[in-house]
Amino acid sequence: MTKPCIICVAITGSLPTKENNPAVPITISEQIESTQEAFEAGATIAHCHVRDDEGKASSDPARFAALKEGLEKHCPGMIVQLSTGGRSGAGQARGGMLPLSPDMASLSVGSNNFPTRVYENPPDLVDWLASEMLAHGVKPEIEAFDLSHILQAAKMHADGRIKDTPYVQFVMGVKNAMPVDRDVFDYYIHTVKRLFGEDAPWCAAGIGSNQLTINDWAISSGGHARTGLEDNVRLDRDTLAPSNAALVARTVELCGKYDRPVATWQQARQILGLAMPA
Repeated sequence: MTKPCIICVAITGSLPTKENNPAVPITISEQIESTQEAFEAGATIAHCHVRDDEGKASSDPARFAALKEGLEKHCPGMIVQLSTGGRSGAGQARGGMLPLSPDMASLSVGSNNFPTRVYENPPDLVDWLASEMLAHGVKPEIEAFDLSHILQAAKMHADGRIKDTPYVQFVMGVKNAMPVDRDVFDYYIHTVKRLFGEDAPWCAAGIGSNQLTINDWAISSGGHARTGLEDNVRLDRDTLAPSNAALVARTVELCGKYDRPVATWQQARQILGLAMPA
């Protein structure tokens, strides 16, 4: 298989702390340095959250702006994808960074259970986030925690709320949401191809110890892969990951196992229909 594989690195998320793993980057400068290492290791998308001065999740547009500026300076060409996730804020505050016009942003188009709460994505908020992405030229990455989310993305694409072919990411292994199930995974792929075309790009993310399994399934099936300390702080049961770059390097090895070249940032932008930086 010669199709290039895009590697996304989810650098910090909203939950992992330095108590979980000292390598988790919290400050803006730590995130920039960690992302640069991951970029040099082969990642071409940076999935970004920001933290406040206490290390807690934030939706502060100023912090996102500082992170975006640093990544564009130190990782030229890398795709910057900002998170509109629900752990960082409530309501429209979740999209306060979209006027920064990042290359991409995450978009959850439906609700589902999380380990201790409901991840709420009500229709009016989903529509507002999608409209902000359209207004500011931001490509959404559909975070599919459930089959219904893929079908909803297709509906939004058909009626114009999502402009281009949706880039769907299957998220598996979140407690109380979709478990890691190969039959479901394969049906997700079938559904994406049926709704968006045989060549529609898709990605997958596995949480915790499921990360390596999902990376393997995605790469071997012709999809793209997400890794990083947001989703998993370990290399194995007994070993903490020393960096985001180490998790990227492991994903690069899987690409070699399945004869998938690692996508350059130019190839990643072409695959996803994103403009080249000026």
